[in-house]
Amino acid sequence: MITTLTQTNQWTDVFKTSKGAIYQCDEERCWYVDFAGKVAKFDYRCLLKLRKSVYHINIEQALLNTTKDPDVEIIFICACDHCYVLTLVQIIALKELLEGTFVMLELNHILHDKLVIGQ
Repeated sequence: MITTLTQTNQWTDVFKTSKGAIYQCDEERCWYVDFAGKVAKFDYRCLLKLRKSVYHINIEQALLNTTKDPDVEIIFICACDHCYVLTLVQIIALKELLEGTFVMLELNHILHDKLVIGQ
């Protein structure tokens, strides 16, 4: 499902970079990943699968590879409707976006725990 950005009024920014953004939608209990020219809807399980797929790409090995293989990776997540065909530069940007997102989620969880326990 490809969605336009006109729906962001009900989305909460989780993390943004110059290359993309990830939003949370509480109403739909999902995440929207705005990256590589499309906005894709993920449930939390699929977002974790996307992170795992991106983290498993050995960027250093791909950069040092001297063969004439294309510098493109296809990221297909089983049980999800989305597929990304990305260059190495885009993979680095997506990895940065996902790392920042999960750091923000962990920070939010820590703050929530401290506020609830502190009451």
